[in-house]
Amino acid sequence: MDDSPREQWLARDFEPQRPRLRAVAYRVLGSAADADDAVQEAWLRLSRSDTSEVSNLAGWLTTVVGRISLDMLRSRGSRREDSWDAGLADLVGTGGARVETGPTGNHAPDPASEAELADSIGLALLVVLDTLAPAERLAFVLHDLFGMPFEQIADIVDRSPAATRQLASRARRRVRSADAAETSPARTRQREVVGAFLAAARGGDFAALLEMLDPDVVLTADEAATAMGAPAQLRGPDAVAQRFNGGARSARLAAFDGGVGAVWTLHGQPQVAFRFTVEGDVVTGIEMVADRARLGEMEIYYLPA
Repeated sequence: MDDSPREQWLARDFEPQRPRLRAVAYRVLGSAADADDAVQEAWLRLSRSDTSEVSNLAGWLTTVVGRISLDMLRSRGSRREDSWDAGLADLVGTGGARVETGPTGNHAPDPASEAELADSIGLALLVVLDTLAPAERLAFVLHDLFGMPFEQIADIVDRSPAATRQLASRARRRVRSADAAETSPARTRQREVVGAFLAAARGGDFAALLEMLDPDVVLTADEAATAMGAPAQLRGPDAVAQRFNGGARSARLAAFDGGVGAVWTLHGQPQVAFRFTVEGDVVTGIEMVADRARLGEMEIYYLPA
């Protein structure tokens, strides 16, 4: 039997759905290349499935793309976070092997396509979504951005509708916190100072670091951080600047505990948080937090550099 007429009929119904399916996949996955892969896999599943009993093809395809995207997020694991691992020894310990990272996938994203999709929802939201657990991210995207009922999303994430609602609620709180961080003048200035400090550290600009440090600046580390090789305390701009000079390549700008600082992650989990105290245009204190319990209590979301 020749399946080409059937495939032509399916393609006729599928192609109008492609832009929306790609938008769903992109918001979940944060990558245009991965979104294209998810949509292509949805097409393959459609072509292999008996859809004679499907009354709502758009809903069926959204569910399929959601499941594919969730599987991709879970299998992706630490792929993105690993790119931040190199250079940890520069900030925390004095030893340790440098982690070499390579390309994150088989496809080179089309820059124009990535930019178009990113502009459609905003870079800040993409960054926040990237901090969420896979199920939280999917629940938020499908419900808040695309209006899918929690009953349908529950089938995808294998949770009850009530539990799925909680997933979306937690994600929503993080997104709102990120919005507040973007609009608060004090937070914005703190972010600018910390961002400039990290840039100077990575660039080895010792003079710039000194200018951004208060004369009485203190760097402290908790017991977990000192066990990793960090000094328990450093005082004065010279000592603190020397500690960061040429380093910070592994630190991600992040908001947590009501302020802006930096976080180093490994396999998707925060390992060390750097809490910056900023007064005006200078850094007056930096606290290194590596205690697992304290890190677990932090609501961390990462900010664009």
